[in-house]
Amino acid sequence: MATTVQYSTAKDFKPSEAKLEITQIRSVIGVKPNHRETVRSLGLKRIGHTVVREADAVTVGMLNTVKHLVKVEEAK
Repeated sequence: MATTVQYSTAKDFKPSEAKLEITQIRSVIGVKPNHRETVRSLGLKRIGHTVVREADAVTVGMLNTVKHLVKVEEAK
C-alpha cells in the first residue's frame, strides 16, 4: 500500500503584499548545497523553525526551489 505525501507548495503563491509563514519540515542533511544555502537564506535554522516573510518575487522563487523541505502558509 503506497501512501501519498502532500506538500504545501509555494507555486500556489504569487508575489504580493501578503505575509507567508515558512516552516522547515525536513532536514537539509544530504540535499544539494544550493538547497541548503537557500533554506539558510530564508532564515531557517532547524526543523520546526518558523519565519514570517513577505511574498515578494525573491522569496517565492526561493520557496519554489526548496518546496520539498518547507511548509508554507499565509500568516494571519
